[in-house]
This record gives sequence, C-alpha cells and structure tokens, in this order.
Amino acid sequence: MKVHDLKPAPGSRKRPQRKARGIAGKGGKTAGRGTKGQRARSKIPVGFEGGQMPLARRVPKLRGFKNPFRMEYQAINLDVIDATGLDEITPEVLHQRGLLHKGAMAKVLARGELTRAVTVKAHGFSESAKAAILAAGGSVEVLPKPFSGRPPAKGNALTNR
Repeated sequence: MKVHDLKPAPGSRKRPQRKARGIAGKGGKTAGRGTKGQRARSKIPVGFEGGQMPLARRVPKLRGFKNPFRMEYQAINLDVIDATGLDEITPEVLHQRGLLHKGAMAKVLARGELTRAVTVKAHGFSESAKAAILAAGGSVEVLPKPFSGRPPAKGNALTNR
C-alpha cells in the first residue's frame, strides 16, 4: 500500500453544505439566515449580545490574593525517620531516599514513634515532634530558610525625616 492509495472509510466523510448557491440546492436564497434583521446581514462580532454587556466581560477574573511570602513545607513524620535506620537525617538524605522533593523545605511532624537517638536537621519542627526527638535522646537542628527574608512592604516603609 502506498500513500496515494489511502482513503477514508466509506461514509466517514460528509460533503459540506454549499450555502447560497441558488434555489436548486438546499440553503439557497437566504442561506439559512431567515429574512432581514441584524443576523441576516454579514458583520456581527462573535460574542455580540445586542448591546448588552457580553458574558466574557461580565465574568470576573483574577479574584483573590496570592501571598508571595508563603512558605510551603513538606511533612516528614517520625515513623518515616525511624524507618530510615540512619543516625543523622538531613533534607539531602531524605531527597536521596525519595522521601522529599528536590529543594523542598522539610518540616518534621509527630506521627509515629521514635525508638532511637537521631540527629534531625530540618527547616521546621512541630513542638510535639521536637519533644519526641529530644525524649528519645536525639538532637534537633533548625536549618535556615533558603531565602534571605521578607522585604518591607512597599509604600509603608518609613522615610528618613
């Protein structure tokens, strides 16, 4: 079979209706537009609603507020830390084991139990997780955030007087 032998399946292609080609064919004379009036004429913009405010302009957009300083943590629980079997837990170690996304900030939460002393380095800790790690004889180190800090609000900064 060659490219020039290819054909669509019989009945799958229907010829388009040829409008306004005389009264012999269907769709002659007014070509399905009825008689007179604005819709019988040629140039009406798409979405025109007769002078009423169009739907595309009535629907609101860009609602709400997106906080540019939101800090998104990925939760790591004590049972996950205990299952690793390591003595020192860092975000890099968790990423290598597939437990943390690359570049994500880790926050340790207190689900599960810790059965041994572990040194845990993370960007955040819940109070109960911190207490559980210290109770098991481990240590906790809070890592700095990967950005410098929140800038002062524009327009509200005090000027030198």
